[in-house]
Amino acid sequence: MSEASEQLALAQLRERLASKYADVPSGLVSAAVHAAHARFAESPIRDFVPLLVERRVRAELASAMAEAQG
Repeated sequence: MSEASEQLALAQLRERLASKYADVPSGLVSAAVHAAHARFAESPIRDFVPLLVERRVRAELASAMAEAQG
């Protein structure tokens, strides 16, 4: 995956997550995506990085929402 493709996928991911988790400030969603992406900075195989970032951020946001509700 090229750098441009990866950045586009991450931008689309931020939009999807901001829409799905509308109660979470978009800045926090972006920060979570950035932090998760940073964890894979040294990964030599880039094809699955956006997917892995999405899974990690969705889990974090879902957990935060559950804690806030209960």
